[in-house]
Amino acid sequence: MNIQTKRLLITRFNMNMAYDVHINSLDEDNRKYVPDEVFETLQIAQETLEYLISCYETNESPLVYPILLSGQVNIGYVQAIEIGDNEYEVGYHIAKKYTGNGYASEALSAFLPEIMEKLNISSISGICLKENIASIKVLQKCGFKLTFKGVDSYQGQQKEIEKYTFTK
Repeated sequence: MNIQTKRLLITRFNMNMAYDVHINSLDEDNRKYVPDEVFETLQIAQETLEYLISCYETNESPLVYPILLSGQVNIGYVQAIEIGDNEYEVGYHIAKKYTGNGYASEALSAFLPEIMEKLNISSISGICLKENIASIKVLQKCGFKLTFKGVDSYQGQQKEIEKYTFTK
């Protein structure tokens, strides 16, 4: 995958990105909203990257792609994760020092048509904690529609969530 926008490149991970993945995962938003995506050590980031890179060859979930600013600086990722029988959820994270610049919306808008075609799906979900206002705004800006608001399982716990759906 190589998606170029005005400011970003969405591509495949390589092992040289492990340090950036490790550092980007440590911010407080990541710890709060997706604690299973925090890589406390470089070694854990490297092991995770090895696994994610292997998923490209099998086309099995999760399909996670780095977001590079100006084609060089790793600022986060976008992903599609299978959550049911041919049902997928998007995910995204922009490292704290790069937030507030529209990068998540830009990356997700570019990613959606490509990943949906690759997976041969016509809709995809976005699920986040009700308190994650920034993530909700990204989903809304990218054309997702609210389909559920209430308590459900999130990261293995019952939490107030919002579920959105994007349909092409």
